[in-house]
Amino acid sequence: MTRTENKERVVLVHVYFPEGKIAEDLDEFKELATSAGAEVAAVVTATRSAPESKYFVGSGKAEEIRDAVAATNARLVLFNHVLSPAQERNLERLINCRVLDRTGLILDIFAQRARSFEGKLQVELAFLKHQSTRLVRAWTHLERQRGGIGLRGGPGETQLEADKRLIRNRIKVISARLERLRKQRELGRRARKRAVVPTVAFVGYTNAGKSTLFNRLTGASVYTANKLFATLDPTLRRYDNPETGPLILADTVGFIRHLPHDLVEAFHATLEEVASADLLLHVIDANDDNKDLHIEQVEQVLKSIGAHEVPRLYVYNKIDLFASITPHIDRDEHGKLKRVYISATKNLGMPELQKAIGEAIGHYMIEQEVILLPQQAKIRATLYAKEAVISERVDEQGRYHILVRMPRVELEALFL
Repeated sequence: MTRTENKERVVLVHVYFPEGKIAEDLDEFKELATSAGAEVAAVVTATRSAPESKYFVGSGKAEEIRDAVAATNARLVLFNHVLSPAQERNLERLINCRVLDRTGLILDIFAQRARSFEGKLQVELAFLKHQSTRLVRAWTHLERQRGGIGLRGGPGETQLEADKRLIRNRIKVISARLERLRKQRELGRRARKRAVVPTVAFVGYTNAGKSTLFNRLTGASVYTANKLFATLDPTLRRYDNPETGPLILADTVGFIRHLPHDLVEAFHATLEEVASADLLLHVIDANDDNKDLHIEQVEQVLKSIGAHEVPRLYVYNKIDLFASITPHIDRDEHGKLKRVYISATKNLGMPELQKAIGEAIGHYMIEQEVILLPQQAKIRATLYAKEAVISERVDEQGRYHILVRMPRVELEALFL
């Protein structure tokens, strides 16, 4: 999408399908379009039981889209669905205008938001994988054979084949670079584990307020805005929680319904921070009418990246929009921690959140003195190898009094 100060005029197309069949949200789609810098000139809706093979919509509706483009002088048509390369090509020929599907739109937003070297590589990788299936959209010049000095003796190579080869090579290069970055991240995670500093990762639907909360707790300056995917690049910061001591907080990319598979795959190195965390703070927009659906979507993504078994704390944000809700911690009938209500923007509920984090992490990390006999030197050596020892003294009987901080399950396993 053109990145100029003048917004690009677009026509949105949304098709209502039977519940559970390729269902998307129209309001969210409009927000996606405006987040990409588009000016919505018209919205065309339709109802179908299933997509049509040629245009995705019926031929009559396709002509209606063409008329809407002509009437509004729109330069782009955005579909709130995933189109096949052939459907995009057929629509472009009929409408005489560029056509972009939901995946292409999200990729464009990610390309605008990426700031770090790794983030840009991840977005480029996802874009190339998506684009490699759409080279059939190219026009007749892609059918010309390459010729010239030194190239005339062979069978030749069409421009289309050359483009595909270049994309494959670029994908290999980017994948190799991301693999090196992934290994660097893994080394960092191992160092944090050795130092026994728990990691708490922020997850949630996009625009739920994760980065605002992250900034509130850590004093960081991660970019925030009231729009989808305001920030993509992961940020790690040390945070001294009064209830637990030092923690590593990780802010991550927001999720969305039907996040493109190529994006999930490309951001896998980043999302490993989530899968390896000791606790997930699932930040939820308490004012969102679709919050239950969005929670379900986040859970699906967490499952796809292998993070569904990581303990989580549900943080309901933006309670300042409700006169009847005050900061508090919710528990179930057994007294188990369930959720906490806060407002990151208004700095409400931070003590409650700190207490809840401490309680959630407390089940995982403990700080405790252990007393070892001289013949238990092997356990003492293991504690030092895990870098879990805070202090140590030896009493008159030669016993070791060791203050340790480490995962409860690991400490208990040493004495089994």
